[in-house]
Amino acid sequence: MNNIFWLLLITFTLIILSPQVAMAYTYPTKVGEKLGTGIANVVTGVAEIPKTMIVTSKRENVAYGMTAGFFTGIVHMVGRTLTGAVDVVTFIVPTTPIVRPPFIWDEFERETTYTGWRIR
Repeated sequence: MNNIFWLLLITFTLIILSPQVAMAYTYPTKVGEKLGTGIANVVTGVAEIPKTMIVTSKRENVAYGMTAGFFTGIVHMVGRTLTGAVDVVTFIVPTTPIVRPPFIWDEFERETTYTGWRIR
């Protein structure tokens, strides 16, 4: 009877500490984060226009920020919205966000950049 108890305790401990359990726990979190990031980027993509105008105005000057920043903001708006849509469609595969910063309100003073996908 005592041997069965120890055998069950060791088996239970090995199952709990196995990497599959840890991966199963984090998978829903990663998928949920990707879906949330994608939805947020689709909804807030239009805010790239004023953000880019502000960033460009601070970096160059106001006239340049209002003209070139406006058109660059349109490009970033399309980029953020489309990458957000791709994240929503492919949320089952947990990858890192394509757009940096992942949310428009993160690091608002930084211009938007784009990277490649990597599996989390």
